[in-house]
Amino acid sequence: MASCLAVVCESGSGPSARAPTIRSATASSPLTSPAAIADVLVVGAGPAALVIGAELANRGLAVRGIAPQPADAPWANTYGIWGPEVDRLGLGHLLEHRWSDCLSWFGPEPTRHGHDYGLFDKRALQEHLLRSCRSGGLSWRQGRAVALRHDADRSTLVDDQGGEHQARLVIEATGHQPLFVQRADDGPVAGQAAYGIVGRFSAPPLEAGRFVLMDYRADHLEPEERQEPPTFLYAMDLGGGRFFVEETSLALAPAVPFHTLRHRLQRRLAHGGVAVLEVEHEEFCLFPMNPALPDGSQRVVGFGGSASMVHPASGYMVGSLLRRAPALAEAIASALDRGPASLQGAPLAAAAWQALWPEELRRRHGLHRFGLEKLMRFEEARLRHFFATFFGLPTELWYGFLTNTLPLPELLAAQLRLFANAPGDVRWGLLQPRGRELALLGRLLMPG
Repeated sequence: MASCLAVVCESGSGPSARAPTIRSATASSPLTSPAAIADVLVVGAGPAALVIGAELANRGLAVRGIAPQPADAPWANTYGIWGPEVDRLGLGHLLEHRWSDCLSWFGPEPTRHGHDYGLFDKRALQEHLLRSCRSGGLSWRQGRAVALRHDADRSTLVDDQGGEHQARLVIEATGHQPLFVQRADDGPVAGQAAYGIVGRFSAPPLEAGRFVLMDYRADHLEPEERQEPPTFLYAMDLGGGRFFVEETSLALAPAVPFHTLRHRLQRRLAHGGVAVLEVEHEEFCLFPMNPALPDGSQRVVGFGGSASMVHPASGYMVGSLLRRAPALAEAIASALDRGPASLQGAPLAAAAWQALWPEELRRRHGLHRFGLEKLMRFEEARLRHFFATFFGLPTELWYGFLTNTLPLPELLAAQLRLFANAPGDVRWGLLQPRGRELALLGRLLMPG
């Protein structure tokens, strides 16, 4: 239920969740001396890497980083977050924009959300995280990871220059198409796709000072087009006569093509009598919504997109990164404090995976994947009815659902309440067993 402004795309995105084959390091690679073994090696330098790197380094661990680009290279994507969420994290000062007039359109009248929504100043967020990393002694080496091998007490990563980097634990935070983290292939992975423009227009495409989460109105489309996979407008007033407008597909496998999204955005603007005068930036966003969870028995640990942390039902991830990193870092630090056994890589990785994906979160993930599978089959009218019902729930329920902060019993209660309040077409759509939905529901009962 969010555009790419709400997620973290660490270093590339795409609907595929297949990881490439891991290549073994060659015997001729230079060896790193035992004294240079780090506690943790972080692969990547995007938001997820900086978030977990900062948490680890500031617990006194010896942490190193490696990435193809410098850690201070500008981030291409932008990141949105709900106001209460950023306030609880104590990071409200890092927002570039904040809107109180937040609404969606699922019918002729708007649905007002009653919560602020914010957009991070991505440079300020990056600098904030980098300062925290540096204060803990963490710096990045520039290089591309090409191979990884594991010994009993360490893992060795080889870069594209033949250099070796040894650590007790490797955390991969390279994005949605990981290099080393392995995930099961349990069917098509749905992609959320969006095409957007930051620019100036002949007339305001939305009201001044407003943020639109989802506008599913489709009067600009022909009747037959409204039977095609639905898309919605995600838009915000950036001030000074600048606006961001984006046509978004919630999720589909295969994803809606960019040319379709661009055409629909142009049609939507023209229908409202709005012409584009100046394009400052075009945004093409595509990321997987519902990849399977990684194998928790593997030695390399993922974080962010590499660990399937995007919310399968909404597309949000940045808040989850900031909330869940402390528990993961604390589990790793505690495991390393347990004496000689802490030098064994397999138990250390197992402790990290358990902290990142405890049973409660695995069950929630299974339920959200099941729900998304249902929504992807809804045509435009039924999807509008669903969202009108969803946002008609008490605010604490839909907000907790979108931020993935509802405990499982409350999440199930919210789902039952939504079903009870929904119109007949939505109920029937939720009841119809089709495709792999029953298998996905099994992930709730047996999360693995």
